[in-house]
Amino acid sequence: MESGLTFSAADLAQTRFAVSPMWEVVTSFRLLKDEADPPLHRRWAAQVRPRLLRAGLHRGWLAALIPGHGYLADFLNPTPAGPFPQLPAELAAIRRSSPEQVRSDLGTLALKSSPSPRLRVLHEEPEAVLEKVTAEIETYWELALAPYWPRISQVLEADVFHRARQVAEHGSAHVLNELHSSVSWDAGTLHMVRRQCSLTRAEAGSGLLLVPSAFAWPRVLTRSVAPEPPQLAYPARGIGTLWEPRTTKASDAVAAVLGRSRTLLLAELDTPASTTQLALHTGLSAAAVSQHLTALRDAGLVTGHRAGRSVLYARTAIADALLTPAGAGDLPSVEPAVPGQFRRT
Repeated sequence: MESGLTFSAADLAQTRFAVSPMWEVVTSFRLLKDEADPPLHRRWAAQVRPRLLRAGLHRGWLAALIPGHGYLADFLNPTPAGPFPQLPAELAAIRRSSPEQVRSDLGTLALKSSPSPRLRVLHEEPEAVLEKVTAEIETYWELALAPYWPRISQVLEADVFHRARQVAEHGSAHVLNELHSSVSWDAGTLHMVRRQCSLTRAEAGSGLLLVPSAFAWPRVLTRSVAPEPPQLAYPARGIGTLWEPRTTKASDAVAAVLGRSRTLLLAELDTPASTTQLALHTGLSAAAVSQHLTALRDAGLVTGHRAGRSVLYARTAIADALLTPAGAGDLPSVEPAVPGQFRRT
């Protein structure tokens, strides 16, 4: 079955791209909720799942709001104000969600399954409970996404810049045709293979917001809340190499500048780690590791993210560039292997 979103000249003129932290929150949480081993994100999931279990997030607000499949509450993905919104801005927009919108979304969720006690409380007191929901999202972000965000955002931003260049060279129709195997453009209409709900201008505002995602694969997901523009989240190019190790022999040249201990720590931070883990893996004392990390953080080469009682350190994009020879970071396109499911499923 197919649905179609018609476009006027004004709609095409208002079509834009945005990188949304909240889209990565909902899609990544759904991926982790699935007991199956995610083929593209195996390394990431293996590190993150134990943290979520220790924090109890597997039975929190997000677990109630994000089912394993089917509809996702629209208020969790507010329309980004610009191309690269920050998480605090999106959380503020969630807290501003009207009680009517929240209750409408919960009603749609209830059509698929019986509401949990948490969702009943959210239905009764949406304004108060949204504060708890966004606080839990912040916790999830720090545990699951913030340590990896430089790497994830690099892929998402590269996708936006690539497609923006394609628009300039070949036009919007060409780009819309290449988003996903379930999406095609023909005679002023965006056609989408779908299994559940249709998407038309009658239920959406003008324009179109295109959102690349690292965790949506293999699906295309949508949001439609009038009078806001419809959103279409699609798998970003390059996600197949997202978690591949990036440390290379370029570290020898870096060591001549930073010193071998600090370069060794940067190499170990190909995956985020705590001070204790780094000391164990490198043979350096915990005090030495802490001292070196402070210097690397001051230089903008690492970032720290609270994870329970410890702090996880991660390399920044600048450090990745230092450790990667020119050209080694180019990411090939990864095309979805199966048709995507439409309507945020």
